[in-house]
Amino acid sequence: MSKAMKTISVKIPVDLDGALTELATLRNCTRSALIREAIGALTAKTSPSFGDLVGDLVGSAPGPADLSTSSRHMKGFGE
Repeated sequence: MSKAMKTISVKIPVDLDGALTELATLRNCTRSALIREAIGALTAKTSPSFGDLVGDLVGSAPGPADLSTSSRHMKGFGE
């Protein structure tokens, strides 16, 4: 059973329309299928990584840039 579809109308530049038609031909699919795929990719909900969430804090605290350069931090490592 297929999903119910809603028809919408959008305006796109002529060059983008040409590129869309060309890509649909190359991929042997409809232009609508390509647009649905693109919108789906743009709206996919992904969880940000921890690095993304705290990226602005990286390097804001004093200390060695690499803990492996400090013998104090490496004491007992690998034992």
